Amino acid sequence: MSSGTGTEKALSLLRRLPSSFIVKSEIKSRCHKKCSMKLSYKTLCMGNLQKMIDTSRLRTDIPIDVTQIANTKLFEIKAVEKEGGIMLENDKARINIEVQWASEAVIAAVERNGGFITTAYYDFIALDAAVNPANFFKKGVPIPRRMIPPQHLIGYYTDPKNRGYLADPALIAKERFILAQKYGYKLPDVNDSPDKDMLLERKDPRQVFFGLEPGWIVNLRDKVILKPTDPELKEYYAS
Repeated sequence: MSSGTGTEKALSLLRRLPSSFIVKSEIKSRCHKKCSMKLSYKTLCMGNLQKMIDTSRLRTDIPIDVTQIANTKLFEIKAVEKEGGIMLENDKARINIEVQWASEAVIAAVERNGGFITTAYYDFIALDAAVNPANFFKKGVPIPRRMIPPQHLIGYYTDPKNRGYLADPALIAKERFILAQKYGYKLPDVNDSPDKDMLLERKDPRQVFFGLEPGWIVNLRDKVILKPTDPELKEYYAS
């Protein structure tokens, strides 16, 4: 599943929404029963991130996401307690990292060092699977599709200034240059990096795990992956 194709599909879904759905983003969500709930984002600072790297709990030769961070056992995320994911603060490592919320200063810190940062939304089911992959796989159920953001968060995740995962890649490249000018640093050329492929890797907007697609079933006991063959199922999980 290519990132470009997935992004186009996600944006196609968003374009069908009424314009009134595009509103100012805020860290708040609503449950399906129309009751209000507020999402909190766990803060991950540069010191703790570096500790994970220095103790070899976190690999930097592959993209970093909520699953890899949760698997260090040094950082806990509880989807059942309305925690929406990770908010990164003061990072200085050269990495490709996906979080759920980041400030402009943090984005600049990552990109100044030649890294890439993406902010991406995870619904409750997807986040619970992402932070507890072994427990999820043991259930023997298909990997879910990530849902698109609720209406009040669409603006945030389609904004290239936030490095939103649903933003136009060309506009993100432009905003990377603008931010470098604002903070007074030269943006490193990713083409000169030996880690180019890793730094440019992105998930499809519907993906929960890197390398695994929605609809697949991971059998840990037999160490096999089962993929849907029914055309209708394949179409459902690809949409």
